[in-house]
Amino acid sequence: MPSIVFLGAGSVVFTRQLLTDLLRFADLPVLDIALHDIDPARLDVAHRTALSVARQLGREVRVRASQDRRECLAGADFVVNMIQVGGIAATRVDLEVPARHGLRQTIGDTTGVGGVFRALRTFPVLSGIARDMQELCPDAWFLNYTNPMAMNVWWMSLVAAQLKVVGLCHSVYWTVHDLCALVGVPMEGTRYRAGGVNHQAWLVEWSRDGQDLYPLLRERIAADPELERRVRVEIFRRVGFYPTETSEHSSEYVGWFLRSDAQIARYRLQPLQYIGISERNVQEFEHARDLLEAGQDLPLHAEGDAAEYAPQIIHSILTGVSRELHVNVPNAGHIDNLPQGAVIEVPATVDADGVRAHRFGSVPSAGAALNRTYLSVAELTIEAARSGDPLRVRQAVLADANASSTLTPQQIWDLCDELTAAHAQYLPVALGGTAEDVR
Repeated sequence: MPSIVFLGAGSVVFTRQLLTDLLRFADLPVLDIALHDIDPARLDVAHRTALSVARQLGREVRVRASQDRRECLAGADFVVNMIQVGGIAATRVDLEVPARHGLRQTIGDTTGVGGVFRALRTFPVLSGIARDMQELCPDAWFLNYTNPMAMNVWWMSLVAAQLKVVGLCHSVYWTVHDLCALVGVPMEGTRYRAGGVNHQAWLVEWSRDGQDLYPLLRERIAADPELERRVRVEIFRRVGFYPTETSEHSSEYVGWFLRSDAQIARYRLQPLQYIGISERNVQEFEHARDLLEAGQDLPLHAEGDAAEYAPQIIHSILTGVSRELHVNVPNAGHIDNLPQGAVIEVPATVDADGVRAHRFGSVPSAGAALNRTYLSVAELTIEAARSGDPLRVRQAVLADANASSTLTPQQIWDLCDELTAAHAQYLPVALGGTAEDVR
């Protein structure tokens, strides 16, 4: 019986979506689903969610829930990671404290000062997971959804190089899906390839029946001046290839948009947006809890509406069905003009032999230059955690394009001091915190 562990299963809406996709594969055997979360109330809702999904889909499944991570991991075949260390309270700190210092972020979970501190408080937990997996399920696939994606996968590649770790993000798929809708071309039958880093990969190929679809996109943009007020359209105009994440995420990877009120208004950005998103996620959790307590079934998304990669990977490995999708892995010759060892996003083939990332070649030079800026932030953040040097934390934020476009070096130092104090319970002692050392 294949065993699949969900870490951070208290993200019950996401847990519901993943389980729904997984259990809709009629050719899978009976699965052992182990749910783990440190919050007992959320874990209880996750457990009842899993039972509701299985009952509605008419699938036999073994579901167990435990606050003991090691109990869940013992003998696992797949470990799906979606933890959020510190929860919504830490997210508020990541966004509101920088805002008081004059630094604006929209999402703040992947790059910039928010991404740096989210990584630093996630690394100690990832190190613990890695130690447990090496002892209890060394052959399992670790499928990571937790942001900051590239930093977390990079960290795992250093602390547990022998584990099979893949980072998963739906941004490439949904970028192509939305572009096809924009130009009036069916998604089915398109061919696409993207390469770069998570939330800033470049769509280098997008075609259907041998026809390049980029000319249609340029015509569509030229016909609607309002489209030029999208961050991603502006990046596309300047770089020449479309970036594969929302405008909100994309705005934080460069120093062009959040630096002034005028740019924020022009590109219709909403600083602190992720706080509202997080609050809605809490409301969705509470709604699911209330439905379950009332004895009602949870609504399931329509078949074909989701494109999450973890269920597809699990299905392909268990059944041998071959698929191509995009993954985040350490760069081992996959992209020529990005640093080797850094975590990049490229196409991959998945089948019974596992996940095999493709050799991509080079990404567009202008895109690679922007990617390297982000990878410098990631590298310095990882160096900070490995060395225990607080200076590296501040240098990581200093290297960030958005932060350095807005704050002076001294302001960055002051901001990092305040965030260190606010997140002390999650940070290792060497970096000014009180958590277990991650090195």
